[in-house]
Amino acid sequence: MMMRSSTGHMLFHLFCVFIFLLEGVLTQNSTTQVKVGVVLDLDTPAGKIGLSCINMALSDFYETHAHYKTRLVLNVRDSKEDVVAAADAALDLMKNVQVQAIIGPRSSMQANFVINLGNESKVPIISFSATSPYLTSLQSPYFFLAAQSSSNQVKAISAIVQAFGWKEAVPIYVDNQSGESLIPYLTDALQEINARVPYLSIIAAAATDDQIAEELYKLMTMQTRLFIVHMTMSLGSRILAKAKEIGMMSEGYVWIMTEGMTNLWRSIDASPIDSMQGVVGVKSYVAKSKKIENFTVRWKRKFQQENPDSINAELSIVGLWAYDATFALAMAIEKAGTENLRFNKPTISSSGATDLETLGVSQNGPRLIQELSSTKFKGLSGDFHFVKGQLQSSVFQIVNVIGSGEKEVGFWTPENGLVRQLNSTNTNASTNSTSKPKLGPIIWPGDTNLVPKGWQIPTNGKKLRIGVPVKVGFTEFLDVVWDPIAQKAKSIEGYCIDVFDAVMDKMPYAVPYEYVAFATTDGKTAGSYNDLTDQVYYGNYDAVVGDTTIVANRSLFVDFALPFTESGVSMIVPIRDNKEKNAWVFLKPLTWDLWVTSGCFFVFIGFVVWILEHRINEDFRGPPAHQIGTSFWFSFSTMVFAHREKVVSNLARFVVIVWCFVVLVLTQSYTANLTSLLTVEQLQPTVTDINELVKRRESVGLLNGSFVEGILLGLKFENFQLKIYNSPEELHELFTKGSANGGISAALDENPYIKLFLSKYCGKYTTVEPTFKTAGFGFAFPKGSPLVADVSRAILNVTQSDKMEQIENFWLKKGTVCPDVDPSVSSSSLGLESFWGLFLIAGTASMSALIIYSLMFLHEQRHVLFQFHDTSVWRRIRIISRIFDQKDLSSHTFRKSEVRDASSTHSVHSIGVVGSSPNTNCPPSPSSYSSQTDASQFVFFVDQGRFTGHGDLTPSGSASPETFPSPERSSIELANRNDP
Repeated sequence: MMMRSSTGHMLFHLFCVFIFLLEGVLTQNSTTQVKVGVVLDLDTPAGKIGLSCINMALSDFYETHAHYKTRLVLNVRDSKEDVVAAADAALDLMKNVQVQAIIGPRSSMQANFVINLGNESKVPIISFSATSPYLTSLQSPYFFLAAQSSSNQVKAISAIVQAFGWKEAVPIYVDNQSGESLIPYLTDALQEINARVPYLSIIAAAATDDQIAEELYKLMTMQTRLFIVHMTMSLGSRILAKAKEIGMMSEGYVWIMTEGMTNLWRSIDASPIDSMQGVVGVKSYVAKSKKIENFTVRWKRKFQQENPDSINAELSIVGLWAYDATFALAMAIEKAGTENLRFNKPTISSSGATDLETLGVSQNGPRLIQELSSTKFKGLSGDFHFVKGQLQSSVFQIVNVIGSGEKEVGFWTPENGLVRQLNSTNTNASTNSTSKPKLGPIIWPGDTNLVPKGWQIPTNGKKLRIGVPVKVGFTEFLDVVWDPIAQKAKSIEGYCIDVFDAVMDKMPYAVPYEYVAFATTDGKTAGSYNDLTDQVYYGNYDAVVGDTTIVANRSLFVDFALPFTESGVSMIVPIRDNKEKNAWVFLKPLTWDLWVTSGCFFVFIGFVVWILEHRINEDFRGPPAHQIGTSFWFSFSTMVFAHREKVVSNLARFVVIVWCFVVLVLTQSYTANLTSLLTVEQLQPTVTDINELVKRRESVGLLNGSFVEGILLGLKFENFQLKIYNSPEELHELFTKGSANGGISAALDENPYIKLFLSKYCGKYTTVEPTFKTAGFGFAFPKGSPLVADVSRAILNVTQSDKMEQIENFWLKKGTVCPDVDPSVSSSSLGLESFWGLFLIAGTASMSALIIYSLMFLHEQRHVLFQFHDTSVWRRIRIISRIFDQKDLSSHTFRKSEVRDASSTHSVHSIGVVGSSPNTNCPPSPSSYSSQTDASQFVFFVDQGRFTGHGDLTPSGSASPETFPSPERSSIELANRNDP
């Protein structure tokens, strides 16, 4: 029974195997085999990884697409890392095998010629590792780059450089088309962030270790410590190993690998990995997924079986691109169909023809490239889709080599720039902020987490060559003593040298340097200051130290540190004593408007005091001429405080007090200014307007070799008007001659030179407008030099300390104490603008007193206005003015005289008006005016006789009008309205 069961099971298994084999045979007979070529460097890690991924891709593809009618048949060729071998392999595949497409080759140099073959035979070339930007620039419709172009990574590299504030970088690249094609993109990206590329290090593909060491030693003598390595993994690992050997993997260095090396560094042997510690790499990012993990496990098992000698092989994105490229090709061939898999043979005779001339043309090529261009799917490397023959830029991953592995420190995306996490955004990416790098912690070479500066002064290299100008005059700034025998400078000293030495002492690190005179063999200057700064641009000098002014045209070629002197160009002119020597000098202390205003106020104050004192003060009464004279006398005598008239009114006293204060200020100011005019030197510049020199065609001086010449020519000076001087002594001599005798009337120079010149010739010259803005003296360095920032900070430390003052006192003052001469302090006339406030106070006080007195007077005489309210205004004014002319008996100043008059022997009769009321102490009643239509005269009874008037109150005789005992009795009564 058991035998039967076992036999049944065996028959069942045999039947299943038979059915499976039958299905395979039927499937094979129903599918079309399509030949595809593969050209790779099979002995390289990239070639081995790529081929294994291609085989796995075909196996996986047809396992999931068993119903497809096409099957790719691989024809593998080894290009042996040789361009000719790659071209020969591709030519053989196209001509003899007649493949429909070629996957490969591996390198960009190999792909360059293979692409041309593909164009001739219309065979698509699909490369997953030839990433040179040059290949895409060929714009071949039959070339497909199933990878990221290497030009896409330069933005990520420049973002890293900018994030850490590095200002210089040296690319190290292989001397072939693959290496050279990236450099223009890289340098452009660095220049966009103001990072300089001072040197390009080129390593030959076949360079020996000695040649590599020689180039690295050259790099050690330079300041830059940031290197960007772009080359094959085999050559790059040798360079890094040699760099570690000679000490270039120590603290302070920065090494950045491009994508080609970062993708493959884990596939090399263990020994070179030790030399890569602290290196930062950039590579395309592939998101982790379960699908990739499963594929990686399967790939490792298969790869180890096929390549048992490769122990450290790691799957990289190159393998994923190879896998996806094979998938895309299989899909495209299936869609293109199998109708036109033939090649058209050329009509040329094969006898004597070359292989290229007999190369056939694929009929399926045009259809196949259309299907490749439209193929889209989710591959292992991400979204797979060709746009203009290449994959689009995606996310780059920033990694740090630590130990035998790599640590992820950040990402770069086209949208957000550098980010720490991929799901976060960098809102400041557009501004490229460098204040805080958007990356995780990095272990740099030398096993340190301190961010390197990216540059340093080489201790084992040459000293910095500091160019200094050779001057004839103004040697206080720079003095070069020449040795004619040795034909070099014996000593270089001066103000600028001491300042630079002090600045170098303040630097946070040691800077070895030496001064080199910019001179000919005979010790004379080798050119202008512009020529000297150009030497820095040409690389002959590392810096320029001297009295070099920071101007715009020089800053185009060099970078200046902060200025260490005051800035500006001024005009210097002689000064002269402008003291007046004429008889009318006493009028000069005050301007004419102040004289006129003062005189008007003297008259006005006299008038106000007379108004306030006339009715109550005997000193201000009498004949009109006497009153006018008294008023003027009183007012003008206050100028010397010699007035003797008593002032009895409180309002007048208030006015006089205010006016005396004004007069006191005026007289004291006048006295002081007049004293200054007569005793102090009136120093004035001989020239105040540079435009007058242009009009009069007078000569001006300028320092030899100075940029001031351009300023003067811009002001329309002619060349014959410009006189050159080399020293302060020559400048003084030109001023002494004068413009008429071959000298100058003025000179334009920079403020430091002027300051030194004025200290030597105290009190003889001064500066006047205009002042032209300049940036002062500065130290010049090459464009983008990292020294500029540190030197500028050191200059601030020196200028803010006592050291700068000590240097200035030693070189520019030499212990000479020269008093400051400022012609602007010379005495000048005092104007109304200095005293209008005082006049405003005096005028306000006087007007206020006058208004108050007028209101009080009109209030006292209001009964008179009421009595004559129906008369004309002019008549009432005449009546009020006549009353004002009378004494105010109610004032205390007349009470004593009133008692004396009452007891005198002269009898005082009475004062009446014809037709008045019998009671003379009261005003007449209104009826009295109507009953006396004919009488119109006023009748006055006084102690000396009787005075009458007809309409007027002018007394006859020599007697004074009598005063009245009361305000009511003192009113003047009208006899009749018909008074003529």
